[in-house]
Amino acid sequence: MTLPIHVVDAFTDRPFAGNPAAVCLLDREREAVWMQALAAEMNLSETAFLLPVADAWRLRWFTPKAEVALCGHATLASAHVLWETGRLAPDAPVLFDTLSGRLTAKRAAAGGGWIELDFPERRERAHPDLPELFAALGVRPVYFGKNVYDYFVEVATEREVRALAPDFAALVKLPVRGVIVTARADADTGFDFVSRFFAPGVGVPEDPVTGSAHCCLAPYWGEKLGKREMVGLQASPRGGTVKVRRMGERVILSGRAVTIVAGSLTDATT
Repeated sequence: MTLPIHVVDAFTDRPFAGNPAAVCLLDREREAVWMQALAAEMNLSETAFLLPVADAWRLRWFTPKAEVALCGHATLASAHVLWETGRLAPDAPVLFDTLSGRLTAKRAAAGGGWIELDFPERRERAHPDLPELFAALGVRPVYFGKNVYDYFVEVATEREVRALAPDFAALVKLPVRGVIVTARADADTGFDFVSRFFAPGVGVPEDPVTGSAHCCLAPYWGEKLGKREMVGLQASPRGGTVKVRRMGERVILSGRAVTIVAGSLTDATT
């Protein structure tokens, strides 16, 4: 038996940009060890596994090294695949059951290929300084915090974010999923804030575009800038755009997606 698998570039409208995710459509429950092995084989920042259950889809996310509790770009990629392959009608919302509860995706009313994800906020709180982290990043923070997943570092300028060249051997020792580094965007760029995300401890030295990080960035910059709707640029080498809208304790993440590969796993892999 073969299983459909796709590779999708998420949070971009052009190939070979944004964040690539693999999306595997399962025929039955699979062992976590099997899913982890496939994620390692794909060697992308995330591989998503979808299984239909009643009116929803069970969704799990694996990096090459670990299962994670929340992932934006692979959720976006999963919704894109379900619509593109005709498994769901173009105007039907997608319901995902995940380790972070029920998540939803829908096509934006404005069109243009934008997909909206309804995610929980993941606010940060101020954290005591960690000189070893700042040395590994090579920065002097304006603000330092931590949420349930990640450290959060604000620096003074967009230029500092773009110039980061972290010591990954030092970062991998930190007891968190990853590190968000952010700054207010330069004026007249069309963006409100910029960021980068590093997670070598779960097998992702730099994540090209990180939806879950924007669940923290949205409330932080929303309060700082006095805005409900913003546009973030993740300034990785591949780069990607994430629109955010704050809705109480939820964040609406918006992005686009492009399918790069559509194929199947052979019998030997199942």
